[in-house]
Amino acid sequence: MQKSMIILIVVITVIVVAVAVTLLCVFLTKDNNKYIPKSEVEIVNSYDNTDELIQKFPVNSPTTVKEGIEKKIQNRLLTGFENWNRGFKAWKKWGDILYTQDSIYNVHGARLTLAHYQDAMDDNLKKVNIQMGDFNSMIIVDKYAAIRYEIKTAGRAGTVMEFVEFKDYGDELGTRVVEGWGGPKDDSYEDMCKFQGDEEKAVQQQQINDMINYIIPNGETDLNIKYKIKYKIEYTNPHDISILNIILEGIDKWNAGISVYKNWLDSAYTSNAINYDSRIQPRTMSKYKQEMEDLTTTYNIEKLYFDHILIRDNWAGIHYRYRMENKQTRVKTVGDRMQFLQFEEINSNLKIILSWVK
Repeated sequence: MQKSMIILIVVITVIVVAVAVTLLCVFLTKDNNKYIPKSEVEIVNSYDNTDELIQKFPVNSPTTVKEGIEKKIQNRLLTGFENWNRGFKAWKKWGDILYTQDSIYNVHGARLTLAHYQDAMDDNLKKVNIQMGDFNSMIIVDKYAAIRYEIKTAGRAGTVMEFVEFKDYGDELGTRVVEGWGGPKDDSYEDMCKFQGDEEKAVQQQQINDMINYIIPNGETDLNIKYKIKYKIEYTNPHDISILNIILEGIDKWNAGISVYKNWLDSAYTSNAINYDSRIQPRTMSKYKQEMEDLTTTYNIEKLYFDHILIRDNWAGIHYRYRMENKQTRVKTVGDRMQFLQFEEINSNLKIILSWVK
């Protein structure tokens, strides 16, 4: 009898514990219950929080953003900064919304698919913690954006430039990236290339070969034809056209020789204009002229064509390709440069007052 009672007590105990565990599991897995452990990575994804995000990531030199796709692009850029600063897992989850499986991102000259881009950023963030800061410039024109912004890492800060093409797909995910260019080719190029697939390597090598062999139509007098713009925007506003002409003249005067270029600088820039380079301290016009003259004693440098020219208000973001030949070895290399220009109207003439180059 005693043995039977013990067995009965054990069985009842087991049943009670099982029921209690079941009820607890049900309780903890109810939707929106505040006691549920947060295993999901939280991201921001709304088109209605632009004003809130721009307080967190201010644009120091704002330009006009038109209604429609431009407003959507502005939101996606700000949202991207917020999600990046939440860590890689959040940014990767956000990436599956912002990008498509066909999106391409060119990171410091290396062409990457979305998956390879995410792998590269994962590897990079394991080495150094990068936090997004303010936007210095955000120029959005039609479906394109040019941004210049601050980043912070352990013990130092830096400036990054990017150009991005978007498309509004019209579905629940809305405006997404078609292709991006995250900084020009630099010392990190070889490391970024390690993440490429064979197809991306082949496309990239073809682009390099095309630039090596590119022929500028020097007999052409119309600079809009002579210097192609790969991702072209048609400007109709006289103010924008004036800025476009100054940019085209600049590349043409450079190709005409350093003496011609230096004379052009005196007409296009104000005498107290400042040139900023990511690798050098801010330069006065006289110092900039001397550095360019020193550079051309060692290299023949041709500015070939533009990927992008984005103009809005008194600002322009440009992205162009160049070919450089060492005068001694005759070795040719190619690359790209990004530049942001601020203009000001002085005595009815537009002049460049500030330039940032990377």
